[in-house]
Amino acid sequence: MDGNRSREFAVDVSEYPFASRWHETHEGLIHYVDEGQGEVLLFVHGTPTWSFLYRNQIKLLSKRYRCIALDHLGFGLSDKPTDAGYKPQDHARRLEEFIDRLELKSFTLLVHDFGGPIGLAYAINHPDNVKRIVLFNTWLWANDHDVDKAKVCKVLRGPIGAMLYQGLNFSPRFLLKMGFADKRTLTKSLHAHFLRPFSSYRSRRSLLVLGRELLSGWYATLWERRARIENIPTQVIWGVRDVLFKEADLRRWETLVPQRRIARLHQVGHFPQEEAPEEVIAILEGFFAET
Repeated sequence: MDGNRSREFAVDVSEYPFASRWHETHEGLIHYVDEGQGEVLLFVHGTPTWSFLYRNQIKLLSKRYRCIALDHLGFGLSDKPTDAGYKPQDHARRLEEFIDRLELKSFTLLVHDFGGPIGLAYAINHPDNVKRIVLFNTWLWANDHDVDKAKVCKVLRGPIGAMLYQGLNFSPRFLLKMGFADKRTLTKSLHAHFLRPFSSYRSRRSLLVLGRELLSGWYATLWERRARIENIPTQVIWGVRDVLFKEADLRRWETLVPQRRIARLHQVGHFPQEEAPEEVIAILEGFFAET
């Protein structure tokens, strides 16, 4: 539904000059933006971000494409009910319902971080409806044997993790900044836009639940079905200086994606959309033209 519901917190309209729209579910309202006309580009975020992450791409690409970006339930401007499901499977289910409600056809799927398995689950189930895929620093496989990710998950699943994530807002306050190769890129004003969605203890439950799912058997079930998306043209845009998703993760994608469609951004960390917006736009426009 399109409504006049006010935004949950103040947003700098010079940075995020988009009209708010709302998708109603039985669990709560999901916020999204829908800008421009033409071929559809669907942007899917991870944690602890929201559609704000893609604002620079949307502002330019909406001149030629219809750009849609939602905030997962529990994130951004969407509702944050404490009794909703926040595992990646829950977000994937709601994303599929969102796509069906908007009747999106033959669209390009752009995913980042946890948005990878969340969005690619749809592509695997409906490969004929996804025209292209763009991958930003993400994954689609079990992380059980990754020592660094296992350590992170072990902490998050204990009492210390709950205190850090819900008590101290650790993810957007500290982990987000650690993801930037050049910390100066994340100004105080921009950082505030990632902090404001999680202003209370209750609003941070989605962060904790999703963070604890860094290790999940669900990802392995998706990877086993990866052949269903092998023929979809795919572009990887990879921040090489990512502290969590590293070269070993990129090598996994190389088994699916031709080398000519893997763009390594050597001075960029986990957030290419923020650290190299112009370079990302150039890569996307080249990829769209080619395919």
